[in-house]
Amino acid sequence: MKAKKSYGQHFLNNELIAESIAYGLKLENAYTKILEVGPGQGMLTKYLLEREEELIVVEADWDMVDYIKRNFPTLKGQIISEDFLKVQLELFFKDESFALIGNYPYNISTQILFKMLEYKSQIPEMVGMFQKEVAERVVSKEGNKTYGVISVLVQAYYKGEYLFSVSKDNFTPPPKVESGVIRLVRKENQNLGCDEKLFKRVVKQAFSQRRKMLRNTMKLFVNTPELQEDPFFQKRPEKLSVEDFIYLTNWVGERMGA
Repeated sequence: MKAKKSYGQHFLNNELIAESIAYGLKLENAYTKILEVGPGQGMLTKYLLEREEELIVVEADWDMVDYIKRNFPTLKGQIISEDFLKVQLELFFKDESFALIGNYPYNISTQILFKMLEYKSQIPEMVGMFQKEVAERVVSKEGNKTYGVISVLVQAYYKGEYLFSVSKDNFTPPPKVESGVIRLVRKENQNLGCDEKLFKRVVKQAFSQRRKMLRNTMKLFVNTPELQEDPFFQKRPEKLSVEDFIYLTNWVGERMGA
C-alpha cells in the first residue's frame, strides 16, 4: 500500500510511538467509545483495539478501507467510509460521548480541530499527531509568537498538553516537517459567559492583523472614544488570554446592542 499525496498520507512506522499515541488517551470520564480518524494501515488501530473501549474508525481512502476490513475483521460494522470533515457524527454516535484520536493528515489538521469544536459537547478528550508547528500553536499560551486564533478557540473549551515530538524518519514516506502529539481534555465549564458566535468573530478579527493594537482592529465592530482612551485596547491580540477575549466579546456585544 503506497501513501497517496491527495490524502496527505504519511504512514507511521515506529511501533513504540504508535503505542504511546494510542495510550495517550486517559479516558478518565465515563465514556466507552473511541473514534480514530484516518487509520490508514492500522498502526494506531491495533493498539486501540487492545483497549477496553469500543473503537470506530473513519477513513476516506477506499483502498485503506479495504485494507482495514481485511486485516482487522473485528472492526466489521464499525468502519465509516467517508471524509471525516463531511461526516454527520450524530448519525453514528447520537448523543453519546466519544474520544477522538488520529495521526491526522497535515493538510486538514486545523479543520479537524474546528470539527472537534462543533462536537465539543460529545468529545471530552482528543489525542492527535499534527505538524509540529500546528501542535505547538494549539497549546501555546498568550505572549508567545505561536499564539493565535486556533489557540484561543480551542483553549476556550479544552486544556491542552504537548506530549512529545516525532521526527521525520518515523514515517513512510517521510514528511517535510516535524510532528508533535498533543492531548486536549475538555474543561468542566463549557459556558463561556459570552455570545459564542461573536466570540469567534472577535478572535478572528483581532488576529487578522496581529501586529495592530485592539484599538484599530475592533473598529470593525464599534468605534467609541474608549478604544483610544482605555489602555486595554493598546494591547496586541497575542497578549490577551482566553478570559480577556471573553471580556472583549462582552464589551463589543454590549456596544453593538446599544
